[in-house]
Amino acid sequence: MELRHVDTVCLARAVIPARVSLLIVCVLLFLRAVMAAVLPLSADEAYYWLWSLRPAFGYFDHPPMIAWLIRAGTLVLGDTPLGVRLAGVVLSLPASWCVWRAAALILKDEDKAALAALFFNLTIMVSAELMAATPDMPSTVMACAFLYCLARVQASGDGKWWLAVGAAAGLGLLSKFSALFLGAGALGWLLLDRDARPGADAPKKTKWLASPWPYLAAVLALAIAAPFLLWQSRHHWETFAFQFGRVGTGHFTLRYLGEFLAAQLGMASPLIFVLMAVGLWRATRRDSPLLMLGLPAWVALGYFLLHSLHDRVQGNWPCFLYPVLAILAASVVSTTGPWRKLSMIAAPSAALMLLALYVHAAFPQILHLRKDPVARMLGRDFAPIATVAGALTQAHLAAAIVTTDYQTTAWLRFTQPGIKVIQVNEPQRYEDAPAPPPALLQDRLLYLAELRRDQHPVVQRSFAYLGFPTQAQTPSGLYMLYPVGRPKSSLIGKMP
Repeated sequence: MELRHVDTVCLARAVIPARVSLLIVCVLLFLRAVMAAVLPLSADEAYYWLWSLRPAFGYFDHPPMIAWLIRAGTLVLGDTPLGVRLAGVVLSLPASWCVWRAAALILKDEDKAALAALFFNLTIMVSAELMAATPDMPSTVMACAFLYCLARVQASGDGKWWLAVGAAAGLGLLSKFSALFLGAGALGWLLLDRDARPGADAPKKTKWLASPWPYLAAVLALAIAAPFLLWQSRHHWETFAFQFGRVGTGHFTLRYLGEFLAAQLGMASPLIFVLMAVGLWRATRRDSPLLMLGLPAWVALGYFLLHSLHDRVQGNWPCFLYPVLAILAASVVSTTGPWRKLSMIAAPSAALMLLALYVHAAFPQILHLRKDPVARMLGRDFAPIATVAGALTQAHLAAAIVTTDYQTTAWLRFTQPGIKVIQVNEPQRYEDAPAPPPALLQDRLLYLAELRRDQHPVVQRSFAYLGFPTQAQTPSGLYMLYPVGRPKSSLIGKMP
C-alpha cells in the first residue's frame, strides 16, 4: 500500500514537468503562426492596417504602436494576413518567456513557472489577442515585460530594474491605455506590501518609495510616451476623450456583469478560470507573497466590474491581465488536496477547447453554422460582397464605393486594393487620408452597407441622389447597394 501511494504521488508530480510544458508552448506558438497565415483578417485588423499605410504618432482610437508593428510586418511579408500579424507571431515568444521567468522568480518552482507559461498560451484570450493585429497584442506583450521586470525588482532588490519597468510601462502606453492599470497596481503594491523594499543591504524600514528609482521609472515611461502625448495635445486630446468618454455612462443593470464573467469563463477556459479566481483570492491577503500580482489584477478588475454595472465590458479588455492571472492559476496547482484533480485536467481541457476553435476557424464547413460568429468576425461572409463590389468597379458600373462604417471601408481596402473607397463620415478616423477629387464625386458611385449598419440618411446629406437599393444576402447578414449621385459639395469624406 505504501509503495502504491508513493507511485501515485510521483506520477502526479510528473504530469507536466517543466520541459514538457515548454515543449507544448513551442507547439502552440507554431500553431498560432499557422493560423495567423491562413485566417482572413477581422475588420479591426484591416482598420489598423489602414493606419499603418500612414504612420503617425497617434490615431483617433488608440495609441500608435499597433500601426508601427503592422507596418514592420508588411514591409517583410507584404499586405498579407501573415504580414499584418507578423509582429504578434514573433512577439509571442518573448512574451511567453517573460511569463515563464516572472513565474519562476515569484513562485520559486520551475515546474509551476513553465505551467504558468503553458496556461498563458492555452487561453483563448491570449491565443486570439497575440495572433490578431490589434492594440491588445502589443498591450499584452508589454504587460508580460512589465510583470517580468517588476518580478526582478522584487527578487533582486536592485533599483536599476525600475528603469526596465518604466520602459515597459512607456511602451505599454504607446500600445493601449490599459497600461495605466498596471502602473496603478504597482503603486498599490509599493504602498501596501511590507516587503516592497530594496535588498537586504538597505536599512530595515526603507521602502522603494523612499528611493528615487520608482520615480525615475515614471519619468522614463512618460518620456517614451511623450511623442504620442504631444500628438494628442495637437489633436484636442481626441483619443483620451474617445476612450474615457465611455466612463460613467448608462443606467444601473446586472445584465452586463453576467456577460463579462461568462466571457472571461470562456476566454480563459472554465477550469483555468477557476484556478485564476482561487489564485487571485489567495493573493489578496496583505501578507501574501503574491500581493504584487493581486493588486494590479484587482485595480483593473475593480474598474471592469464597476463598468459592467452600467455598460458592456468587451471580452478582450482584460487581456493585459492574463500574464498575472496565468501565474496566479499556476500557483494554485497542487498534487494533493482539493485542487489536485482540477490541476491535472485544467491544461488538457483548455487544449481541447483551443484546438476545437482553431479547427472551426480554419474549416468552418465542418459545422456549417447558419450564423457563425467566428466566420462573421473574420469577414468570411463579406468576402463575396467585396468580390461583387470589385466586379462592379472593374465593369465601370461604379467609379468608387461609398461607405459609412470603418468595418466595410477597411475590408474593402484590404481585400480589393484596386477599389476606390470613400467614407463620407467619421473623418477623424483617417486624418491624413486625402479627400476624394471632385471629378470622382461626379462619377458613378455606389453606397455599400450591411443592413444593420445602413446609414443612408448620412449619405443623403452629402448627395442629392440616392437610388433604390439592390440587396445581397449572405449567411449572416443582408447588404444594401444604393446608386449615388449629384454631390452637394466638392469636399465629401476621405479616401483611406
